[in-house]
Amino acid sequence: MQIIYNIFVFVYSKALWLASFFNTKARQWVEGRRGLLEKIALELDHEARHIWFHCASSGEFEQGRPVIEKFKADNPDAKVVITFYSPSGFEMRKNSPLADHVFYMPIDTPSQARKFVEYVNPQLAVFVKYEYWFNHLNALHEKKIPVVFISAIFRKNQMFFKWWGGWFRKQLKKITYFFVQDKSSQGLLYEIDVRNVVVSGDTRFDRVFEISKNPPSFGKVEKFIQGSVIFMGGSTWPADDELIVSLINKDTNDIKFILVPHEIHASYIDKLMQHIEKPVVKYSSFDEQSFMDARVLIVDQMGMLSGLYQYASVAYIGGGFGKGIHNTLEAATFGMPVVFGPNYKKFAEAVELVSCGGAFPVKNKAELEQTYVKLLGNYELLKQSSDVALQYVDMKRGATKTIIVFLNTLFNPGSFKSQAMDMLNMN
Repeated sequence: MQIIYNIFVFVYSKALWLASFFNTKARQWVEGRRGLLEKIALELDHEARHIWFHCASSGEFEQGRPVIEKFKADNPDAKVVITFYSPSGFEMRKNSPLADHVFYMPIDTPSQARKFVEYVNPQLAVFVKYEYWFNHLNALHEKKIPVVFISAIFRKNQMFFKWWGGWFRKQLKKITYFFVQDKSSQGLLYEIDVRNVVVSGDTRFDRVFEISKNPPSFGKVEKFIQGSVIFMGGSTWPADDELIVSLINKDTNDIKFILVPHEIHASYIDKLMQHIEKPVVKYSSFDEQSFMDARVLIVDQMGMLSGLYQYASVAYIGGGFGKGIHNTLEAATFGMPVVFGPNYKKFAEAVELVSCGGAFPVKNKAELEQTYVKLLGNYELLKQSSDVALQYVDMKRGATKTIIVFLNTLFNPGSFKSQAMDMLNMN
């Protein structure tokens, strides 16, 4: 199976190389790894104490961010190395003040993995949520470097739990500890005799709570709002935009709409604006009077979404007509009901919010219009569902505190031992 896995990695990397001639993201993926190991070898202080955090993309970075922040505060002399697999995550976070070094993760071949681990020589490696790159995990294991997965989640259909997944299960035994989001994940690991696991919860709850307590202000957006009630679409895809645009065109109220598409290519934004029959402006084309007169604002700039939710009364979260919805918690933490498409059931927080009345799934235009009227036409229901969303986020906080005790113990042997033992016995 090791040989098959290595062949897969080789073929996958070559496929991305071919795609790089036609696709921007693939080109960034390839170019970002050109000369990568040499750059790492030259840039790092090999006498420093490094901790390595790996995030698949920007979403996982936000998920791991409260842990990274607290770790840096507790260990000011440590050097934080952050790697990303995706170009979007790297490009957005390559200048993050939380990291001493930000790199792409090398291709997961045995030789590149060994060289990366040798050059970085971390005292501890932390993977956020998922991405099991087995050659890197093996290189860490060979050097007896502790590996911790945080905010991990497992599902029955993963390779680890298939009848043919023996080799993959064996790789999990090389991981020092798992901090999982829920008891279902813990149970699945127990079934395959992986016992080094604690149910700590999801660090995203800590992150979104922090954002809600000190959100950035957006002067242009406030010019647009002018005290109006806001219905917001966050990280929306074309299927989501079709529903929301239909709602906008039919609406006869004084409510204003903010749309933040997942993809912000100029051609798509211009096409979207052409379908909207109400006065519409885009964020990048600021004019005070037109912003004040508009009914719809399209945000064509990255990095604003989580802070924009502070202005909304109801949020529609995109992705539910594709592979799955985006982050509902960024909206819920500001105390508002969330709406999304039908593909949400693999996201525990969405399922739980629906069951407790803080979220409302829709399948089509008619259901979105009914939900819109139901929430914004009934103040008591809006307040009740808003309170539920806020209380849900508050109740789920605390994963960071649980995780950080263990990381400090691994990074500073001999310290925090009693706290760590109490934490490990909590299950």
